[in-house]
Amino acid sequence: MKISFHGAVKEVTGSAHLLQLDSGYTILLECGMFQGSEENTDQQNRNWGFDPGQIDCVILSHAHIDHIGRLPKLVKDGFKGDIYSTPATRSLALIMLLDSAKIQEYDHYYEEKRAKKQGKESTIQEPLYDSSDVYTALSQFVTVNYDRWCTVNEQASFIFKDAGHILGSASVKLKINEDGNAKTIGFTGDIGRPNRPILRDPQPLPPVDVLITETTYGNRSHESAPNELKKLHQIIEQTCVKNQGKLIIPAFSLGRTQEIVYMLDQMVNDELLPKIPVYVDSPLSVNATRIFRMHPECYDQKLQDYIEFDPDPFGFNGLHYVTEVQGSKNINKVTGPCIIISSSGMANAGRIRHHLKNNIANPNNTILFVGYCAPGTTGAYLKDKPKTVTLFGEQKRVRANILSMDSFSAHADREELLDYLKDQKENCKQIFLVHGNEEASGAFAKTLINNGFKNIILPDKNEEYNL
Repeated sequence: MKISFHGAVKEVTGSAHLLQLDSGYTILLECGMFQGSEENTDQQNRNWGFDPGQIDCVILSHAHIDHIGRLPKLVKDGFKGDIYSTPATRSLALIMLLDSAKIQEYDHYYEEKRAKKQGKESTIQEPLYDSSDVYTALSQFVTVNYDRWCTVNEQASFIFKDAGHILGSASVKLKINEDGNAKTIGFTGDIGRPNRPILRDPQPLPPVDVLITETTYGNRSHESAPNELKKLHQIIEQTCVKNQGKLIIPAFSLGRTQEIVYMLDQMVNDELLPKIPVYVDSPLSVNATRIFRMHPECYDQKLQDYIEFDPDPFGFNGLHYVTEVQGSKNINKVTGPCIIISSSGMANAGRIRHHLKNNIANPNNTILFVGYCAPGTTGAYLKDKPKTVTLFGEQKRVRANILSMDSFSAHADREELLDYLKDQKENCKQIFLVHGNEEASGAFAKTLINNGFKNIILPDKNEEYNL
């Protein structure tokens, strides 16, 4: 049995790990999109390193685009097999992949239009896939609940364990039986954090012979979580009550937006939230929230108890979900205090940039970042509190307060990763480190060795390893 790694190797996007049984049967763990501004990203997304038509099945851990974003292209390029996921991951995959297709189609249209206007021939390639490819891929999904063994063929079966990262996220334990020899392989997917709102804590992955683990934050510790609800309430009071200003929150559509709305819902029930309008301005956020409502089986006990007296933790009087473009524009006409939650969380694209442009020069307003902002993004730039920022070609003075709450991360840190993997120390014979930049993966390898783990491997892209 062999494994090869075709993405998320010494980087954090493009997850794709190919398992080939001695019989020739092939299992692809993840089919993620490469993301970033590097010049070769588009070519990375177009080239596989294997023949899609020869893949027998795909197993997914969760619905983030860097883990599922190339599924429609895989199908378009010849894959005919089953795609296994949890029910919530399948629900989220629909909206995430349609959104991805829409962005690609728009970018292609815009670049062709710009080239034509300049009298040049367009050099942009066709989109990786379109909406019809998404629907074809969705027809190949097979959903499997947590904690139930699923038989893939006569040699292979697997079980999903709740990874606590996003709605429907899972780690995977595979059981392979070839020629009477049984071997177990574990894949963590992305590991969540304990004691986060909405979702259950990560379930430990049962001991395995071979492990593939993420290392996103393998070289750092998160700041300890303060009383986030109390801190958010203080920011709202200062901005919206005392200053009579607007609170602008750039937030990721999937996960972070729902956490913020849930916290505001609790404030409403405790009569703490001022009577001001709250806007969630992002079509993807709105659709993701609908799916959160559809999957209470993923909720933690606290939220399950909460909905006994509040059936909708993502809705309250004064909360407005905005999808139409005109509705988004109308928010700019609001003169009094309000809260605006909009994507993207790094402020690098999307409607949030319009809200920043219209509000960042007012010293009564606050821009609150609630997640990681990668270097080079507008969010990272604003976190350094510059004097000016350029938005849509216009330079704006940064007079609004710039604040951050950095304890919201959905990724386990070094200590949480180590705790999650503690049951693997005795029996695991090989540990492959993926989904982390070279610094993070290298640092976590040393941490594992110092804690008694053995045979740690940092794989190279497209390299094949014997298990």
